[in-house]
Amino acid sequence: MAAEPSNAESSANLEAIASVWLSRRDRGLTPAEQDAYLEWLRADPRHGAMIAHLEKTWGALDALAEWRPAHSARPNPDLLATPRARPKRWARLAKFPCAVPTLAAAAAVALGIFVLHSISRETPMPTGTVRVIPSPERLTLEDGSVVELNHGGKIETEFTAETRRVRLVRGEAHFTVTKNPARPFIVEANGVAVRAVGTAFNVRHASAAVEVLVTEGKVQVERPVAAIVSSRVQSPITPTALVAGERAIVDTTAPTAQLVVAAVTPTEMARALSWQGVRLEFAELPLAEVVTEFNLRNRQQLVVEDAATGRLRVGGSFRADNVDAFVRLLEASFGVSAQRRDDGALVLRQQK
Repeated sequence: MAAEPSNAESSANLEAIASVWLSRRDRGLTPAEQDAYLEWLRADPRHGAMIAHLEKTWGALDALAEWRPAHSARPNPDLLATPRARPKRWARLAKFPCAVPTLAAAAAVALGIFVLHSISRETPMPTGTVRVIPSPERLTLEDGSVVELNHGGKIETEFTAETRRVRLVRGEAHFTVTKNPARPFIVEANGVAVRAVGTAFNVRHASAAVEVLVTEGKVQVERPVAAIVSSRVQSPITPTALVAGERAIVDTTAPTAQLVVAAVTPTEMARALSWQGVRLEFAELPLAEVVTEFNLRNRQQLVVEDAATGRLRVGGSFRADNVDAFVRLLEASFGVSAQRRDDGALVLRQQK
């Protein structure tokens, strides 16, 4: 997974980092990236301002699509004076102070760093619509253990009187294991084994690595002898115990690689597991209707204070139960404040 843009960038590279975020927004933010993007916006007022600046630059460059070299040696200045109308964006941000963009930033925008919704181009949504993406597949195994499969994930099971074995063929899965000390629960993925008795953990089988994240209890990560013999190139991994809040990554392309273990914060864990649960995708839907969708699925209720605020158009992808992230987006990108009422509801109002 690509490294997240830093929150501690200098003025010199702020444009480059903002360009990375714009690129990700063009191809569609994952829920985890969306949370990280919102945190980045909130970290410094310059971040949102730079995003707006690059959006404006892109709008101007887009107008040059009307010009062809065959028509004239240079573009008509009117093309930049009155850009053609653009679809409303999912984030409306503060304007950056007038400054000439660097050549690198302008080139990045011209090469395709566009600002659209975090919705797949292959499956476009009509404006003013909502899509509800069901929660991942949930399986209950014969011993009572529960597996949540990320979309596209696949497992195979082999239970005996002595052991409970699950092979993660591809993708990602979260396991909540029924405790049984007499029958260890073992998950295998690309030559890496995760052994547990009664615990909860997440395993991601990527093309070049296996990642294990412990959400409850503890597990042991190792490379079984059988896997070493079959591959003839891999070396053993010293069995390593992980506890809740720790993540281990094994580079499966390097025969001698050992585990890289690191602690994760609650925020990082939430990002890693953000694929769980129902997701909502909006395409330029009025805020009043978006709030209705969230309120149907959450105890935390939202209230739109006035009709003008309710008419704001919103687009993006969110976990249906992540009201906080949605409110952060409104505060960071739409100039909407959220005030808590005595009954606990959050009142949304567009700041004047």
